[in-house]
Amino acid sequence: MTSLAFVTGMLLLSFALIIAAAAFGSAIGDGIIGSQAVSAIARQPEARPNIFLFYFLGVGILEAFPIIGIALAFFLLFGQGISVATVVQSLH
Repeated sequence: MTSLAFVTGMLLLSFALIIAAAAFGSAIGDGIIGSQAVSAIARQPEARPNIFLFYFLGVGILEAFPIIGIALAFFLLFGQGISVATVVQSLH
């Protein structure tokens, strides 16, 4: 195995791990925020507008992390001078 194939494989592995961690963490966070919002509305229905405001703020902040993670993953994959052609060539 050449060093280029090893580096390419590690870059692809790190890309996949970053994407999976961002998606998994975001899904868990969305579920927790959603369940807490529903239980808060069930306890105090008159506070629904305030709860929805903070719910959407929380989800918006939470969804920023996977976008940053995906951008970092694409930077690792394409920003380090390794092109798609090099990846395909090293896999053969």
